[in-house]
Amino acid sequence: MTEDIEGVRPRRRTVLALAAALIPSAGAGVSTAVASPAEPARAAGRAEAVTGPVHLADLAQRVVDAGVPGVIVRVGHGRRPVVEIARQAAWTRPDHRLTGGDAFRMGSNSKTMVATLALQLAAARRVALGDAVERWLPGLVPNGRAITLRMLLNHTSGLFDYLDDPAVLKAFTGQDPRPWAPGELLAAGVRHDPLFPPGGRFSYSNTNYTALGLVLENVTGERLADLIERRIAGPLGLEHTLLPTGHHPGRRLAHGYEPDAAHLAPLLPPGAPPGTAFAGPARGDRVDTTAINTSTLWAAGGIVSSARDWARFDAALVSGQLLPPAQLRQMLTTVPEDPAKPNGDGYGLGLRKIVFPCGTVWGHDGQAPGYSSETYTDRTGRRTLSVLTTTIFGLAAPKAAAAHRTLVDAAVRTMLGRP
Repeated sequence: MTEDIEGVRPRRRTVLALAAALIPSAGAGVSTAVASPAEPARAAGRAEAVTGPVHLADLAQRVVDAGVPGVIVRVGHGRRPVVEIARQAAWTRPDHRLTGGDAFRMGSNSKTMVATLALQLAAARRVALGDAVERWLPGLVPNGRAITLRMLLNHTSGLFDYLDDPAVLKAFTGQDPRPWAPGELLAAGVRHDPLFPPGGRFSYSNTNYTALGLVLENVTGERLADLIERRIAGPLGLEHTLLPTGHHPGRRLAHGYEPDAAHLAPLLPPGAPPGTAFAGPARGDRVDTTAINTSTLWAAGGIVSSARDWARFDAALVSGQLLPPAQLRQMLTTVPEDPAKPNGDGYGLGLRKIVFPCGTVWGHDGQAPGYSSETYTDRTGRRTLSVLTTTIFGLAAPKAAAAHRTLVDAAVRTMLGRP
């Protein structure tokens, strides 16, 4: 599942492994127009037009016009006013009027919060990153004495990704509504052979963070949802951020959509399980996936938040408000995501380093059924960015993928002040 779309490098960190071949990676930006060196005066005058709010609003509308149900863009760029944009297809409005402040399923962005909790406990010396998984989850992970918490955090454990298990995938897409307990998700991952010996290389696996969530609960005696509220959401005043423990988050949640079975089939990569389709109420050639049971995500991708909340979290994290300097340095210490590109994108401890053409940013991306997101900040935490789209596979068509990539690239340029 490594084919490209129109020559764009594919994303490798999606919650749904099937989408990995379909959604372009954050670092593979499409360039926006810039002035030539021969036009310095005109370039200065139109810089805001090239990457400012009006331009971003136009690009967001182009994403919707290309077939994406909806998109939220939020850019905090230094001392300038925050840019907040919401655009949606007309057919989605009867379900939900999309706004920039809506709650959103954040998918694997959740890993950054879970990693923050683990590093807070490490700072308090309640765990050590070199602890063997076997110490905290005895008998639950084969070869757990050779796998450390650090390996779980930076995806070098070699553990199979449980979302590649057919039974879990069926639940993820809503075809099986039975709730999954975290221990069942871990068991689904470790019943498959590991991909390589512990510490061998980077390979993204949601099983790592389900194991970490169980470790956090065993160490503290608290539910993961309560730890997120008590240690992060509450202190930062995050009004829409929680790990839902029931079927619905109980907040104003943006609606998510995926193509129906007939329209999804041509988008699936080779080897996809027969009958793969998303469940939900029909909306023309799409289904509304908002109410799909998300128990298959939990610590790996179950958090609900908003663009505003996540910007506050990213800023607080990278600026050092949530972790002591030693732990923040460890979080920012990365392993190459592609061994052939040691200076390219890297994965730290729940936080990614992404190299765009216009500069390097820190953050994560995530997917849940009907929801795809990219959230970034600069190294100071003063500049933040969220691009949230109400679909995964709606981004798979070449036209939609190109429009989305152009929007993200322009948003990053705006965030960094580099038109």
